[in-house]
Amino acid sequence: MVKGPGLYSDIGKKARDLLYRDYVSDHKFTVTTYSSTGVAITSSGLKKGELFLADVNTQLKNKNVTTDVKVDTNSNVYTTITVDEPAPGLKTIVSFVLPDQRSGKVELQYLHEYAGISTGIGLTASPLVNFSGVAGNNTVALGTDLSFDTASGNFTKCNAGLSFSTSDLIASLALNDKGDTLSASYYHTVKPVTNTAVGAELTHSFSSNENTLTIGTQHLLDPLTTVKARVNSYGKASALIQHEWRPKSLFTISGEVDTRAIEKSAKIGLAVALKP
Repeated sequence: MVKGPGLYSDIGKKARDLLYRDYVSDHKFTVTTYSSTGVAITSSGLKKGELFLADVNTQLKNKNVTTDVKVDTNSNVYTTITVDEPAPGLKTIVSFVLPDQRSGKVELQYLHEYAGISTGIGLTASPLVNFSGVAGNNTVALGTDLSFDTASGNFTKCNAGLSFSTSDLIASLALNDKGDTLSASYYHTVKPVTNTAVGAELTHSFSSNENTLTIGTQHLLDPLTTVKARVNSYGKASALIQHEWRPKSLFTISGEVDTRAIEKSAKIGLAVALKP
């Protein structure tokens, strides 16, 4: 695997995962099974208020080609074909959704020791073109993320990001929403043996002149149990506990309270993922 700055989506990812990943406010249940031929079948159900959503995903791997087909409750069929390293450092991804005839997309990703590039184009007469590129190394990375609508001739996305990493600290700065939003994030590993870490994200909107600060932490109670907590400047406090009760099978329960309206009921989320 190529070591380097990674892709643009990797800028600030550690802090985002710490602050937002695995927090749930709904009820989700996922079961994965494997056939004798190696096909992975994953069934998921999500209860969101009074609404229940479900999907079935089938994954087939053949050498360096992975095919994913997912069918949801709205009869949409999502297909993704990934070819890993047809050439060193290169990945090709083809995706489309049926019956949406305008959903086809081809994406190429290339990872180099000093660069990471991802480009995609829609398979339509007037496609949306995406490009993101990062230059740097394992310590410093500078990148941009662009989307251009060939139908209107306008840029629909124009972002830029900077990342600085050491063995135990990652700091990043990103300018998003065509220059309207500035985000700074910080991730620090306090104790590697217990995966104890702290993180923060500060976002400023120039158009509304609003600031949002989110801080959080995580810690391993034991090798199979993780606890996380976060709070933001709007007074929303959240916590979760996740237990791996068997290999790759996770049980997660999380809650959120509004400290500025403590009389309101807390939001409780539950997620169960079962794998053989």
